[in-house]
Amino acid sequence: MTVLETKRTRTGSIAAPHKASVIKGAAGYRAEQGSDYEPGVSAETVGSSSLWLGKITIPAGKRTRAHVHEHHETALYMLSGDEMELWTGDQLQYRDIVRPGDYMFVPANMLHVAVNRSAQPAVFIGCRNEATAQESVVLRPEMDCKVP
Repeated sequence: MTVLETKRTRTGSIAAPHKASVIKGAAGYRAEQGSDYEPGVSAETVGSSSLWLGKITIPAGKRTRAHVHEHHETALYMLSGDEMELWTGDQLQYRDIVRPGDYMFVPANMLHVAVNRSAQPAVFIGCRNEATAQESVVLRPEMDCKVP
């Protein structure tokens, strides 16, 4: 049996400095834009300095608020659900349909809204190059009415 020294990071999480970490699902939260997050790898869970990885859910019949992520890119993979609409562009003029098995990429500062019109939750694995739970979200409430 090997005993490893652990350290407490600045955020209070515990990490072993010379060993990889296995993370059990952390407590979820509702992000200010309206999606549900369950962090796996983050600053809070393992002391990550530049990476967030977790599960993101858009509940059935719900949508996010119009928003941008000022300082980070986001990559997502749709695990389950029926389909979801992704609206992007300066005036939210572009509509794409996302289905299970599809990947999505949202650049930094890209205005977007996710809409789940189905009766099933849309579930994603998501990754971003910002490690904290409180990501750099800027809500754009004046644009919420642009998406039917």
